[in-house]
Amino acid sequence: MINNKKIVVVMPAYNAAKTVEKTFKEIPFNIVDDVILTDDYSTDNTVNIAKRLGIKHVLTHKKNIGYGGNQKTCYDKALELNADIIIMLHPDYQYTPKLIPAMCDLVANNVNDVVLGSRILSEGAVKNGMPIYKYISNRFLTLFQNILMSQKLSEYHTGYRCFNAETLKKIDYNSNSNDFVFDNQLLAQCCFIKARIGEISCPAKYFEDASSINFKRSVTYGFGVLKVSLMYFFQKLGVFKFNIFKSLT
Repeated sequence: MINNKKIVVVMPAYNAAKTVEKTFKEIPFNIVDDVILTDDYSTDNTVNIAKRLGIKHVLTHKKNIGYGGNQKTCYDKALELNADIIIMLHPDYQYTPKLIPAMCDLVANNVNDVVLGSRILSEGAVKNGMPIYKYISNRFLTLFQNILMSQKLSEYHTGYRCFNAETLKKIDYNSNSNDFVFDNQLLAQCCFIKARIGEISCPAKYFEDASSINFKRSVTYGFGVLKVSLMYFFQKLGVFKFNIFKSLT
């Protein structure tokens, strides 16, 4: 806990058998109260390893429902456990768990409602292995979203996020996509309710066992981000109404 806030780490997993143990062992349990791992029908040994590590809450899907759907299960369970602060940490060891205290501190001390671990604020995203096409698309999409959504974020596409649970309770995240664009929809919803969003520098690792979507799915995600930005813009103008913002108006 920090300031008597219950801190829960959620790990949406898919074929993370090679990295989940290393990730788990770096979680700072001097402040983290609980860990949830949701497995999206992995074909490897992820679930058995998670149970061997002593992760108390290991939830499994009976079929693969997608990255966004996996997060929905994570957040539902974290709120069920009465978490005050929820950190979404990928179990593929791409993001370091060592930043959890810094991210949680900003939320626990009422500085921010949401904190993002930004790869762009750190030096050398490309040097650390980010494919150049992903870096360029990241910069373009972020600029597009900042303009249409009147924000000043360095990136919208990091998978490392810390939330005040009260913020998630205000958002109908279950109305979002089950695919990768879920992340972007959730962040757009946070912007829509004027959540205080902060960022910290977060170097990310790119290696063979780290999860990464391929070029084709990256293109699909990119078009999804453009759609979310336009939906946000027109919803704010009052021209159209969209389901993901329905409960926020």
